[in-house]
Amino acid sequence: MRSRYLYILFAIVTIYGCSNTKYLPEGDMLYVGGEVKVEDTAISRSDRKELEKQMEDLLRPRPNKGFLGLRPKLYIYNLAGEPKKEKGLRYWLRNKVGEPPVLFSQVDLDYNADILQNYAENKGYFKARTSADSTSRNRRAKAQYTVRPGRQYTIRNVIFPSDSTSTPLDSMISALKRRSRLRPGRPYDLEVIKQERERIDERLKNRGYYYFKPDYLLIQVDSTVGDRQVDLIVKVKDETPERAKQIWRINDIVIYPNYSLTTKDTLQYMRDSAEVYKDYTIYDPQHTFRPIIYDRTMFFHKGDIYSRRDHNLSLNRLVNLGTFKFVKNEFRPSDTLGNFLDAYYYMTPLPKKSIRVEVLGKTNSANYNGSELNVNWSNRNAFRAAELLTLTGFGGVEVQVSGQNKGYNVYRFGGEASLVWPRFITPFRIIDSSAFVPRTRAMVSYEYQNRAKLYSLNSFRAQFGYLWKPNIRVEHQLNVTDINYVSPATVTDEYRAEIEANPPLQRVIEKQFIFGPTYSYTFTNTMRKFKKHTFFYKGAFDAAGTLAGLASGADAKGGDPKEVLGVQFSQFLKMEHDFRYYLRLGRNSQLANRIIAGVGLPYGNSTELPFMRQFFIGGTNSIRAFRARSIGPGSYYPTDVNPNSFLPDQSGDIKLELNSEYRAQLFSVVHGALFVDAGNIWLWNADEEHRPGAQFSSKFLDELAVGTGAGLRIDVTFLVLRLDLAFPLRKPWLPESERWVFDQIDFGSKSWRRENLVFNIAIGYPF
Repeated sequence: MRSRYLYILFAIVTIYGCSNTKYLPEGDMLYVGGEVKVEDTAISRSDRKELEKQMEDLLRPRPNKGFLGLRPKLYIYNLAGEPKKEKGLRYWLRNKVGEPPVLFSQVDLDYNADILQNYAENKGYFKARTSADSTSRNRRAKAQYTVRPGRQYTIRNVIFPSDSTSTPLDSMISALKRRSRLRPGRPYDLEVIKQERERIDERLKNRGYYYFKPDYLLIQVDSTVGDRQVDLIVKVKDETPERAKQIWRINDIVIYPNYSLTTKDTLQYMRDSAEVYKDYTIYDPQHTFRPIIYDRTMFFHKGDIYSRRDHNLSLNRLVNLGTFKFVKNEFRPSDTLGNFLDAYYYMTPLPKKSIRVEVLGKTNSANYNGSELNVNWSNRNAFRAAELLTLTGFGGVEVQVSGQNKGYNVYRFGGEASLVWPRFITPFRIIDSSAFVPRTRAMVSYEYQNRAKLYSLNSFRAQFGYLWKPNIRVEHQLNVTDINYVSPATVTDEYRAEIEANPPLQRVIEKQFIFGPTYSYTFTNTMRKFKKHTFFYKGAFDAAGTLAGLASGADAKGGDPKEVLGVQFSQFLKMEHDFRYYLRLGRNSQLANRIIAGVGLPYGNSTELPFMRQFFIGGTNSIRAFRARSIGPGSYYPTDVNPNSFLPDQSGDIKLELNSEYRAQLFSVVHGALFVDAGNIWLWNADEEHRPGAQFSSKFLDELAVGTGAGLRIDVTFLVLRLDLAFPLRKPWLPESERWVFDQIDFGSKSWRRENLVFNIAIGYPF
């Protein structure tokens, strides 16, 4: 029976493949790709493989895109046939979905061979020999290129201008050799030489050489020194203009904050409205902006030596204010004596006030999906110093499409008001030299949340804090104060009945009062898409009720809790670390890994973390083989839960989670994944009466839940739809000798599938 299926599959593949050559022009063949073979024992096998890979990327044209040896886009192109008109289904299939055949007649073997020859020489293989040939079968042709590179030339000496030269520019270039990319012993590489010219140009621009260009640098190559070595001589070209050899300083700084791209007489209109503020001349007849924003944003001052770094930082910060639609600047030689530049800045503001309506699709860690309507009103210049005032109203619904909580929908609505200053609001001035404008944010919000059939909560929150980024990779967020007050509005009889069977559920509807500072630090270099190793790290720290607890002598464990405004305030220390490591395995595949470790220490006025600050585990973005928030704490399992009722969220004070996922592109926008997840949560203090086995102990590794599965991702850049199917490998609530459940896996059993297979639908990658 199995062999019959294989024959059928083979026949389908054969017919599929033949259909792609059936419609080729007479006498032509389908081009199926090119292959480069590097033959030379003078270089190592790994270097040969790397060189082959680099050279194959240079071959043109590229063959039709394939998947598992098939070419579906070409098949669709042929299947659609020649459309009679430039619209309709056939035209769309052929021209939008399909792909025309790449013919062998389009391949210029000699041209590609020359490209490979030039590439080899640019990499230091000056005596390389390249040849081209082709093979064909069943109207399919493949190009084959053979490269014999020989031994690569290396750098013997790098000669910079002498320090004793009388030219200041030569002396400056000589001083830059310490960090040169050109080093003796390294292979000759034309690309590195270009990078060195750009490096020197960048350093010179930061030292006042405004008119210098990389083309004014000459790096001569002397390949006659023998033993397959070269000497590189760095020098300034004789035809370099005189002004490119001089250092320039800043004179006048002129700012037009209301420049219009459409009104030709804008500058004429502003000419008589000059205002001098410190080193800046500002033309703002309507006084739209207070001059303070320029003093905190611009890096240039009168008399400064021109610096490309300060030039770019000023532009970046002006754009980063979020107030201007367009920002441009130019430098002109000043009328004054000497080498001086006048700097002109032209800014076109965004509309001061705007209203935006958003309809969002949402998914969360509790396996709820839904939609939310947001209405945002913004004032981008509330107090004439680029402050952003935002008023938001929102309402939404979240439902669980599968799982035990189906029907227990979550409805929420509320509002938020926030004010963001593009600077630090502190008693003392903080100097910040980053390209990113620091921000101070004050926020107040209210949310009403109704969990159908169970309860509803009122939540009030207020924050005041700072957000700043030293560079594109690092972000700090410090809330000097973060106040959160939650109180129940309604509680149903059904939920009260559940509390009687499961007393810890009472904590969900208790009044909660949390206040204190919070801090988070984020580092990431994942924006570097083609880097082999990339990382993400976020660490968060929360210290609630510390000063109030110390001042009042609160001792909840000893029976002496304290209250503020009639509510027992929370006192705890909490930190969480989220570390992710991405290993790029190929052009379209990677291994993604994550470790989350968190711990909350309740003390003083608390014996447990407040429910809203506890840890949860399981679900679409966590351990996907288990229902959302259903694992733990520890080896505890709520055996008395009514199967016809909702599944309560399990929470803990300590969390450990480990995830690993292999991701690869299958075809077009469809990606596949294989994953394994592990983790659990625990309580800091024992609760043997209600949740036996929930306390953290030295046996915590034996209490990890483990699951595995596979998934598909539809990745269209701006949206990722994720489908995951997972099943458990280890259940921590079972007796210690029975927790691994390999022997119970039975995909043919309907009851096993119903109890163990978990299907997740989500938006975005899990990590």
